[in-house]
Amino acid sequence: MRFQVLTIVGHAPHPLTGELGPAADRLAEVVETGVAAEELGFDAYAVGERHAGDFLSSSPTVLLGALAARTTRIRLLTGVTVLAVLDPVRVAEDYATLHQLSRGRLELVVGKGAEAGHFGLFGLDERLQWEYQAEKYELLRRLWREEKVTWRGRFRPPLSDVTTVPRPYGGRPPRVWHGSATSPNSTELAARHGDPLFSANAVQPRAAYARLVAHYRERFEAHGHDPRDAHVGAGSGGLFLADTTQEAVARFKDYYEARVRQAYKPHLEGRPGYNTPFRTVEEAVADGPHLIGSPQQVIDKILGFHEAYRHDLQSVTVDGSGLSLPEQIDQLRRFAEEIAPVVRREAPTTLWQQP
Repeated sequence: MRFQVLTIVGHAPHPLTGELGPAADRLAEVVETGVAAEELGFDAYAVGERHAGDFLSSSPTVLLGALAARTTRIRLLTGVTVLAVLDPVRVAEDYATLHQLSRGRLELVVGKGAEAGHFGLFGLDERLQWEYQAEKYELLRRLWREEKVTWRGRFRPPLSDVTTVPRPYGGRPPRVWHGSATSPNSTELAARHGDPLFSANAVQPRAAYARLVAHYRERFEAHGHDPRDAHVGAGSGGLFLADTTQEAVARFKDYYEARVRQAYKPHLEGRPGYNTPFRTVEEAVADGPHLIGSPQQVIDKILGFHEAYRHDLQSVTVDGSGLSLPEQIDQLRRFAEEIAPVVRREAPTTLWQQP
C-alpha cells in the first residue's frame, strides 16, 4: 500500500466556535502540511480543486507550485482537477509546467468535480457534464502525447497545428487517474484508456464504491489491458487517532456531528455523493469512511477497504478535524509510525515501484 495526504482546503467557520482564520494562514498550512508529509515518509500529497462552497482550492496549480519548490521527493497529485469546466489547452500548459518544476513528480486525478455550483460559474450546462469530461480528456491526452495537434470538437474552438509548451518533463506525460464518486462514466473512461482509478470513498457506504471499482476492473480487462495494471486509489473521511477508540470517539464526537450538520445540503438530499448517511460519530466509526479510533481500529478499517477494493493507494485527510496545525501533523506522525508500516506489509503493491 502507498499513502497520500489530501486537502481540499476547506475554509468554513469552526462548527462549534464559529471562528474562521485568515485565508493567508489557511493556505500557508497547506504548504507546511505537504512539507511535513514528505518528512514523515508519505508517498504523495494531493490538493483538490473547488470553485464553489467554503473552500480555498480554486487554484491548485499555485499551491502545487509552492509545494514543488519546498519538497524534493514526495509525489504531487490533484484531487481532483475539475477538467469538465476547464480548457484542456490551459490544463496541458499549467500542469506540464508543474511536471517540469517537480521534475516528474506530478500526477493528475481528473474528474467532473463534486460541487453542483461550478458549472453555472463557468457558464456551462451541468446536463452535459459527462460529455465535457470525455471530450476534454481526449484532447488533453493528445496535447501531451503529440505535437502539431489538429483537432475539432463540440465545446471549444478548433485547433490547427498546435504544440503546447512546455512539454512534459522527460518527454513522458504525467500519469492521469480518474476520480470516481458515484457514476460508472468515470470508471469507463479510465478503463478505456488503461488509466488508474481513484475512488472517492468519502460519503457513501462502502458497497457503492466497491461496485464502481468492480465495474472498472471488469471494463479495464474488456478493453484489452493487463489487469495487473488496473491500479486503484481510495479516499477516506477525516483521520482522528487516539490511544483507544473510546477516547477518539469522546474527543471527536461533538466536532464531527456539528460538522455534519454544517455541511448538510438540503437541496441535494437524495443525490448520492453529497450528504453523508453517517450522522453520528459512532456510525462513522462502525461503517463510514472516516479513520477514527485507535491505531489498530484504523489498520483494520483500511484493510477492510482493501478487501473490498484491492486498492494500491490510500488517501488520508487531517485538516477537517478541528485540530491545530501541530496537532494535525502529530496525527500524520502517528499514522506514519503506527499504521502505515503494518498496512504496507499486509497489502503490498507494485504502484510507484522504483525501476
